[in-house]
Amino acid sequence: MRIGLLSDTHDRVPAVAELLRRFAANGVQLVMHAGDFCSPFSMRPLRETTIPLLGVFGRNDGDHDGLSAFAAALPAGGEIYDSPHSFEVGGHTVLLVHDLAEANPRSLESHQVIVHGCAHVAEMKERGGALLVNPGEACGWLHGAPTGAILDLVARRVEFLKLEEPEWRA
Repeated sequence: MRIGLLSDTHDRVPAVAELLRRFAANGVQLVMHAGDFCSPFSMRPLRETTIPLLGVFGRNDGDHDGLSAFAAALPAGGEIYDSPHSFEVGGHTVLLVHDLAEANPRSLESHQVIVHGCAHVAEMKERGGALLVNPGEACGWLHGAPTGAILDLVARRVEFLKLEEPEWRA
């Protein structure tokens, strides 16, 4: 199973739309978002996909009710939970958390995959047998280029996506 990973979109709709286009073109079957959508309107590009959404709230998500309602109304469906939240996806235990500091160390140890955001830096590492992935910042506000990632659960591989300037601006 291929999962598109996003975090820290911070209302950057054109970048989110381009990352979702790339996810669809690469056979992504699920999008996981590690928080900081910011406003419900930032999820508009998800209306144009047939990919379901699972997410958690971040520190900058003010309208939890609006975000949850928007996610639930998506054509492919969507749900957003308080962070951290544990999922079983394709036979794997996945912890989705905005800030790693929010998760109990025992909880981190009990998951095969941990997807997190908050730091705005794309990275992947192994920790105690678990795969830790931060897809970086889909907004590109801090580091200049929007990023996301595609996680292949079966192969335990991560492909990072980085958008160059002219290709995603609306």
